[in-house]
Amino acid sequence: MSAYESACHEEVCVTCSDEAVPVTVVRLLEDGMAEVDTGQGREEVSVALVEAQVGDTVLVHAKEAIAVVGQVVLGQAVTGEVTT
Repeated sequence: MSAYESACHEEVCVTCSDEAVPVTVVRLLEDGMAEVDTGQGREEVSVALVEAQVGDTVLVHAKEAIAVVGQVVLGQAVTGEVTT
């Protein structure tokens, strides 16, 4: 069994799926990282390529946020355009 196979136990996971997965930013960390809620648990991902804030929904591929698809502005959710 390769390291890739042993790391993935679900049908689709944020770290190695072939698709981007929407997650919610829970906490911004140092060095361009963030703790996100995947709906199945929490993971750390890089948000270095996007301007994400706590509460934003971001698309993640291979542990890298590649787009902000929903933002929280003054306590209200704003959706629409994908921003990178």
